[in-house]
Amino acid sequence: MKTVRVMACEVRRLRGVRSTWVLLVAALLVDAAVAAVLARQAPAEELTISQALRSVAAVVPVLPLPVAALASAALGALCYGHELRWPGLAASRVTFGRRLRALAAKAAVVGVMSALLAVVTLVVDALVVRLALPAGVSAAPLLDPAGLSAALERGGIGRPLLGFLGLVVVSGWVGLLATSLVRSATAGFLLTCALPAALEPTAGLVLHRAGRDWPLWGRELMPFQYGLNWVRGTAGRAAAALDGVVIAAVLVPAVLLVLAAVLAQLRRRSL
Repeated sequence: MKTVRVMACEVRRLRGVRSTWVLLVAALLVDAAVAAVLARQAPAEELTISQALRSVAAVVPVLPLPVAALASAALGALCYGHELRWPGLAASRVTFGRRLRALAAKAAVVGVMSALLAVVTLVVDALVVRLALPAGVSAAPLLDPAGLSAALERGGIGRPLLGFLGLVVVSGWVGLLATSLVRSATAGFLLTCALPAALEPTAGLVLHRAGRDWPLWGRELMPFQYGLNWVRGTAGRAAAALDGVVIAAVLVPAVLLVLAAVLAQLRRRSL
């Protein structure tokens, strides 16, 4: 019950702050605008899976993450930044256990809101792309008549879209944990933006040594592709969309970040 009360408090706090709604609305508007521009640039005939994914995910080459993932990271950073401005726990009651419960509640709330943002973004952008496509261009990858089962098969757009949803949620968590370490929402957000460019070469090297290729969602959703371009030539030996090498390359930094955030709480008297 204590955890439920803390989560309810976090929901009320995020819902009652104007910046939350400004951020979410701005993210949806920017996403829709980017999706429309990318759709208008589509070549004749039919959208490919890659083109459809970049359009509905609003991937801009000059940004380190898709627009929705950046908004999720900012949401996570603001969630912790609100705690710094308006502490939810009295100084006399901030024990280590309460700090961890509060951090876990923030992570749960940010995760749910980020997932909802990703789903709404995909729905809105898919509609925008469908309306903005030039005459004569088919949107078959987005409106596959074979249904959901075909979309989830290897080579379909379903798995990359699930990868996009996961990327948006993880970005929110990273923004939250990074801010908990540096205790500054701006610095936490900037650190989250820097992580893809810093980690991608290492993951690319691991995949290259394993003789694997990046999954489609990784190639198309991560605009900073330093090591990606290096290992892209292994496409003839394509692996499963999410193999153990990719998971390990992502999980190791995530586990280290969580451990750092927990250890930081051990040394503090406040959240």
